[in-house]
Amino acid sequence: MSGAEQTRDGVPLTNLDQRLFDGSGVVKRDLVDYLDAVADRIVPALRGRPLSVVRVRPGQPPFMQKNLPRHTPDWVHRVSIWAEASHREIAYALCEDRRTLLWFANQRAVEYHPTLATADDLGHPTHLVLDLDPPSDGDFAAGVAAALLVRQALADAGLAGAVKTSGAKGVHVFVPIAPGTDAEELAAATRALAARAERLDPALATTAFIRADRDGKVYVDPTRAGGATVVSVYSPRLRPGVPVSFPVPWAELESVTPADFTIRSVPEQLADRDPWAELMPDPQHLPADLVKEGRTIPVPRVQAMHEGRRRARARRATE
Repeated sequence: MSGAEQTRDGVPLTNLDQRLFDGSGVVKRDLVDYLDAVADRIVPALRGRPLSVVRVRPGQPPFMQKNLPRHTPDWVHRVSIWAEASHREIAYALCEDRRTLLWFANQRAVEYHPTLATADDLGHPTHLVLDLDPPSDGDFAAGVAAALLVRQALADAGLAGAVKTSGAKGVHVFVPIAPGTDAEELAAATRALAARAERLDPALATTAFIRADRDGKVYVDPTRAGGATVVSVYSPRLRPGVPVSFPVPWAELESVTPADFTIRSVPEQLADRDPWAELMPDPQHLPADLVKEGRTIPVPRVQAMHEGRRRARARRATE
């Protein structure tokens, strides 16, 4: 077998010396080696959760794959979920083991986006997530500042979370939720926490769903609930240098940059540890007042739809 091909765990790996994508600075072998090195850390974060991946093929733009292709091996676990938007069943992968992860790596799947709930209980997400997204001309430091607002909002509500870089310039805060919390309660609490973080520093943070209304502020996303996905911890990102979404202690968040964690550096930085598991608090119950407050806040997508229609009517009236 040539140096560009080999087999691991029964999975044929091909074209390993091919450039991963333009600007990546790595070849496909580097992706495979990285995912293999962190398999025992990333698979627990993916296991049991319907998985979407971002793949990249030579000469083609990247694309997100939800529905498994027909050539998927029978041993890849999957779950069928009805997609209301497209009115069809989607066969999502469940990445249960190293073998499946290697198969995805050979498919040039760079990013791994699991759901917040497991396939056997989609109505009860396991984590509340606040995604902090700096504006296009902003930087990672702005996302960090917003994450610290979220941490304060959580503390004020008697909650605690773990934080990781998104692998781009954003920051993700995860709060593990006690079993029995349904998706509606979690969605309401997410909206309330985002609003509370915004109130702590409205010059820095915003919950405005419509991008044009954000005025250069960090977006505290109040919509990561229900069937939402978020990029997994330890997932590579489709960015130059192939950075990795990586857990960081709160005390160190202001002293790191996304470029500190790449597919080349992370295996050595991890050694035999799993900092995500170490930093994650125990599951917590959502305070009733937080859920109650969130229920008074309109669902952002619905509110944005109505606002878009209102603005369209106003434009037509002035024409």
